[in-house]
Amino acid sequence: MKPLSQYYLRYTCVFFLVILCCGLCTDTVYGANSEVAEIEWFTLFMGLFGGLALFLAGLDMLSEGLKKAAGETLKTLLSKMTTNRLFGAATGAFVTAVLNSSSVTTVLVVSFITAGVMTLAQSVGVIMGANIGSTMTAQLLAFNLSSYSLLPISIGFFMTFIAKRDPMKYAGMMLMGLGLVFFGMGIMSEAMTPLRTYGPFMEFLERMERPFLGILAGAIFTGLVQSSAATVGIAIAMATEGLLSLPAGIALALGANIGTCVTALLAALGKPVEAVRAAIVHILFNVIGVLIWLPFIDVLADITIAISPVADNLEETVKAAIEVPRQIANANTIFNVINTTLFIGFSSWFALLAERLYPKRKEKTGIIISPKFLDENALEVPSVAFEQVRQEFGRMGEIAASMLKELPKAVIAKDRKHIENIVKLDDKVDILEAAIFTFLSKIRQQSLTEEESVLHQKLMSATVNLETLADIIETEMAELTKAFIHKERKVSEKTLSIFDELYNEVQHAVILAVHAIRDNDQQAALQVIVKKDQISKLSESLLARKSAHLGQQDAVLLETARIEISMVDKLRRAYTLAKRIAKIVLPPEIS
Repeated sequence: MKPLSQYYLRYTCVFFLVILCCGLCTDTVYGANSEVAEIEWFTLFMGLFGGLALFLAGLDMLSEGLKKAAGETLKTLLSKMTTNRLFGAATGAFVTAVLNSSSVTTVLVVSFITAGVMTLAQSVGVIMGANIGSTMTAQLLAFNLSSYSLLPISIGFFMTFIAKRDPMKYAGMMLMGLGLVFFGMGIMSEAMTPLRTYGPFMEFLERMERPFLGILAGAIFTGLVQSSAATVGIAIAMATEGLLSLPAGIALALGANIGTCVTALLAALGKPVEAVRAAIVHILFNVIGVLIWLPFIDVLADITIAISPVADNLEETVKAAIEVPRQIANANTIFNVINTTLFIGFSSWFALLAERLYPKRKEKTGIIISPKFLDENALEVPSVAFEQVRQEFGRMGEIAASMLKELPKAVIAKDRKHIENIVKLDDKVDILEAAIFTFLSKIRQQSLTEEESVLHQKLMSATVNLETLADIIETEMAELTKAFIHKERKVSEKTLSIFDELYNEVQHAVILAVHAIRDNDQQAALQVIVKKDQISKLSESLLARKSAHLGQQDAVLLETARIEISMVDKLRRAYTLAKRIAKIVLPPEIS
């Protein structure tokens, strides 16, 4: 977890930035004279960009608080509620609305595809639903609560300071973030008030009603600020001041849907195949949807007006300033809901097209092994990042378990090639261990809850123990196996039978321990623990048989006994490490 001093410093800076904006922009935000003939461009741009900065900071803070409070729960929900397309779309919409970020939902989806929990075809419905969920921010912004924004900012700020427990701290973050969003909206809205009388700007806005120009402007701005909510938020702020018509607002919103694809594509560059394909699905869905609606923007405007609230008995300018913000938000939602309804039946086609456009890449030559599950995009949601560490640990554990399988093959075949395979496999384990540690260090740089900090320590410990286990196999057990291969004296059938049973028990314990971490499976971990008595019994039985040979004068027999006793000791050490790994997922009272 980040030090509390850094945590509080961050929000203190934001809080005093709000106070500074209140002081600098008082004339602009509260009670500015809209009839001023000459525009003070410095004040206008200060209010516009300062408001945008606070707006984006508020969105980030709101999203971070939501992710901390509900990230793990929503991750579980998303992994279980994608059994069909409709459930997937509904779940994607809900998760995105709660997390306030379609990009986070996409990261979750990619991690599930990579882990084999979800197919690409199943993910298409979730991605479509995420577009619907992303419109909930616009619906919230259309309420225009900027005049009350300082209240949640103040309450949220002090909650983060006095909170003793994480849930209250996260609630404070959410409140403060929400207040900053509306406060930034208010500053931007009032900063643009003088533009009502500025002819060139009004002429530019009239041109925005031409769909291509509006869509292009919305796409470019969204690509620059990496937030479709910011684009729609500015459109709503302009409409609140009577500067933007509904068709122009719709064009900007459609452009924002295309611009947000830039964020998805940039995030996917250099990432696993699944991430790129998910981004392609996102792009195809949004671009095709916008192209379909391009000739029907007026129809969309008519539908929106028909279902949106009406403000009666008001002047035309005031009426538009009240009605259009909500209409823009509604049009954005209608557009995405209808598109999802139209395209949800073609999920498999979208998945197939993405696979055709971006086929599976060939493995790079000269690369021993590289991480498969670790994606830095997941770092912003630690619960997802930890899940990726579990999956990569499972991959590392499978390699370590395969090292154990090579030892009996070497003895049976009397072939040292199997020993050489073990060395190569250990190199892979070392590479993955280094990658996991690097990824864990990056997770540690995020703001972690107390539970996440504990999990971070446990996964770090499990990774070290697994790498140590692999080293014991590669160095000590492999060397003993090579020595045993050169011995001519055969082992008795009884000894071989006990050895075989002990070896299988230890090997099974290692596999179960890896599964326990990868799947967070307490039952698998418990099975590792209960093997202790059987492994001790088999070990002692072998040691008792070998001790009888120590009184003999046969040098070959003594050397064989020494090798066998040493191998028993190494197997017991391997089991001890497997047990340590398994204990990590068990409650303290059991372990």
